[in-house]
Amino acid sequence: MSESTRRGFVKRSAAAAAGMTVVGALAAEQADAKAAAKSGPVVAYIREPRTGEITVMAGERQVKLEDRKLAARLARAAR
Repeated sequence: MSESTRRGFVKRSAAAAAGMTVVGALAAEQADAKAAAKSGPVVAYIREPRTGEITVMAGERQVKLEDRKLAARLARAAR
């Protein structure tokens, strides 16, 4: 029987957990990409880039959010 220590067990468990986190993140990203591809056109309306107010419309859904950096990037891209 192999000798196992608590420290070794914790290290192996931490490495396994980190690996599963990476796999889960990649799977979630892929699922998001597939869902986005099926959703159809998406429109983002930026009322005022300085405040970061963005209205995102997809199908019959409308979502309002505030993200100054994203609003600035979208406004620059539209110029």
